[in-house]
This record gives sequence, C-alpha cells and structure tokens, in this order.
Amino acid sequence: MSNGSSLNEFLLLAFADTRELQLLHFSLFLGIYLAALLGNGLIITAVACDHRLHTPMYFFLLNLSILDLGSISTTVPKSMANSLWDTRAISYSGCAAQVFLLLFSLSAEYSLLTVMAYDRYVAICRPLHYRTLMGSRACVRMAAAAWASGFLYALLHTGNTFSIPLCHGNVVDQFFCEVPQILKLSCSDSYLRELGLIVFGACLAFGCFIFIVVSYVQIFTAVLRIPSEQGRHKAFSMCLPHLAVVSLFLSTGLFAYLKPPSLSSPALDLVVSLLYSMVPPTVNPLIYSMRNKELKDALRKLVQLQHQ
Repeated sequence: MSNGSSLNEFLLLAFADTRELQLLHFSLFLGIYLAALLGNGLIITAVACDHRLHTPMYFFLLNLSILDLGSISTTVPKSMANSLWDTRAISYSGCAAQVFLLLFSLSAEYSLLTVMAYDRYVAICRPLHYRTLMGSRACVRMAAAAWASGFLYALLHTGNTFSIPLCHGNVVDQFFCEVPQILKLSCSDSYLRELGLIVFGACLAFGCFIFIVVSYVQIFTAVLRIPSEQGRHKAFSMCLPHLAVVSLFLSTGLFAYLKPPSLSSPALDLVVSLLYSMVPPTVNPLIYSMRNKELKDALRKLVQLQHQ
C-alpha cells in the first residue's frame, strides 16, 4: 500500500468491540442524529412556512440549519451503519466524499456566520440603511458567496489531500475521514503542501474572526448607548445566540485542526472531533430558539397545525 491510488478502502475507528457496546454506540449516535434532524428540520420548516420570518436574519438561519444537517449527515450515519453491521471499512471514494462534504459544510457555515455578524451589525449600528444594505437580492448573493467559498475551499483541500502518496497503511484513527488523520498516513514530507493549505485556511478563518470581533465591539458599543432597558434587552437577545454559536464552532474546529502534535492522543482527538462535528449541529437550533420569541411562536403555530 505505497500509494493512495492503490487503496480501495480505509478502516475507521471502531468505538466498541463487543456487540452490546456497538449497539449502545449506535443508539447514542441515533439519539443525537435524530435531535439534530428534528431541531434543524423544525427551524427550516418554520422559517420557510411563516411569512413573518422572511427577513435576512431568518434567511441566513435557514441556510445555517441546512448546512448543519449536511455536516452531521456526512459523518454520523456512516459510523452508525458500521457499528450496526460490525465493520470498520469505508471505501476510498466514500472517504474522499466525507472529507469533501464535511469541509464544504463547515467552511460554508463559517462564511455564513461571518455574513450573519455583518447582518447584526447593520441591524443595530445602521438601522436606517438596513433595508437598502440587506435587500433580498443582497442576502441571496451573500449566502451564495458563502456556499461557493465553502465549495472551492473543500475542493482544493480534498484534491490536495487525496493526491498525496500514503505509505502508512489505511487505518484512520477517527470515526470519520478527517484531513489531519489522513495526513498521518502520508509519506514523510509530502504532506507539507496540504499543511500550507491548512495554514492558509486558518489565516482566512482568522480574518473572518477579526471581522466578527470588530462587528461585535461596535454592536455592543451601540447597544450600551440605547437608553431603554427593553431596547437593550432586545438587541442583546438578537446578538448573543449568534455569538454563542460562533464561539462554539470556532473553539472546537480550530482546536481540532491546529492543536500541536504533542497534544495529540487518540482519546483527545476523538473527543475534539465529536465536539466539532456533532455538538454545533445539535445545539445550534436550541441556542437560536431559546430566547427568540418570533421563532418560538412560529414553531408553536407549526405544531398546532399538525395537531388539527
């Protein structure tokens, strides 16, 4: 197995070796997956069906939920199927597809979170220009740019990762195909180009992060100037969920891809990958709907319609 092209399959990390533990793993992942499907599915349906939610903020939230569903559907079902059928194998093309789809949904999601910060900034700091700056055409363009940037970045990364010769077998120490784990199988120095791409990606991510931070510094400065407590509360409840989602997404993702090798251990790698691949898609709908009256009302209406 000297080269990636001669590999037919990779072997993923097995969570358990006994049947009982395999079924437990399957059940836990199924519970998390169903929670993510339900939460994001409800948000997508509520935003699509309720005309009061046809605003830029909810349009971006709809896109975010679609990407969240995409990212969790890339990794979790395959791991569940492997546990159920007592296998560790994933085909070479299946592994490449996993890497591409996960990178695509994660990078598009991050671009979208940056756009959402801009949307919050305009809503609070430049309310009089909101309709002109965030018209429906502008919103569609911004969302399309987020999806396109994710697609290009994922294409670049995946093409590069799978063009590297692999000399160290086909065992991936992870429950899905992940770039850092595949690079561990590469021959000596051939992964440096891909490492360069990861650093380039990290620089772009850092640029977006600075943009988000600057937006929020201006947002909070403007919010604290609002004289009425009710106005301040409304502004904070619009911004804090987005800030929580960005923090969760960035802290888990950056730690997974940029932690030093000395910190790397199979157990820690696994925990970090679980955090960045499964927690945001499952928790995001909760964060957004917890303090959002409009969304809660729309969901309540949706549930009542189902009962009638």
